[in-house]
Amino acid sequence: MAQATLNPNLTTARVRKPVPVRQIIIWAILIFLVFLSLYPFIFMIITSFKTYSQYLHDFVGIQYPLHPENYAVAWDIVRRPILNSLFVSIASAAGTVVFASLSAYVFARYRFPGREFLFFAVISLLMIPNVFQLIPRFMLVRELGLLNTYWALILPYIAGGQIFAIFVLRSFFASLPQELFDAAKIDGASDFKSFLYVAVPLSRSMIATLAILRLQQSWNDFIWPLVSTTDINIRTVIVQLSFLQGQFGTQIGPMFAGYILGSLPLLIIFAFGMKQFIAGMTSGAIKV
Repeated sequence: MAQATLNPNLTTARVRKPVPVRQIIIWAILIFLVFLSLYPFIFMIITSFKTYSQYLHDFVGIQYPLHPENYAVAWDIVRRPILNSLFVSIASAAGTVVFASLSAYVFARYRFPGREFLFFAVISLLMIPNVFQLIPRFMLVRELGLLNTYWALILPYIAGGQIFAIFVLRSFFASLPQELFDAAKIDGASDFKSFLYVAVPLSRSMIATLAILRLQQSWNDFIWPLVSTTDINIRTVIVQLSFLQGQFGTQIGPMFAGYILGSLPLLIIFAFGMKQFIAGMTSGAIKV
């Protein structure tokens, strides 16, 4: 009976094991690496609220009073280029996934003479650096009379994004069970409907991943918009931000505010598409 009256906490108490030193070191290294990754963006946010004199006095810490009017100055400069970049990036991403998915579906589900040769001929273009394509691409766009137009940006981006997208989607479409397409054909679906209602829904996450990657590449491209467009009304945000450094060389706040405004659309798009992006990266077609 005496044993029954003992405090149950004494018998069920657990001894907390000390955290291994190796685990603490790993955590410290990871925290330090995360800090190194995030600090440039934190520094950019802090500096965007400073004047030039505040920046010279203390370029790292927060200086009061803050100057949110820097964002109004920067918005007047980058508003039109941001809209241009959004239009060009979304159009090029949409065009890339549409044409690449159709081409990849043909390569994956159809058998015809020369299929493997054509596929490897397309994939071999991945071996050519983009800088080697710059002059031929410029001459082609110039001969077509597309310089200083949105088409000079959209069409090359669509053509340039096809190669990798076809390679990835072809492997993904080829891995889909043939029984699904046979069942759709028995139900009376045409080849295009099998593609539209069977292949596309099953590869939605992969298509979304490729669209986000193409959008990010188009948004961050600098060389091609610089050489193919000179009209300020068509200038993209990355090119416009490069001119801020010379235009606002002594106005650090508006310059960094422009950098932040130019980064926000990509962050917002990725935040909404993060679930599909991660699903596509981990689906097996792309090895991280």
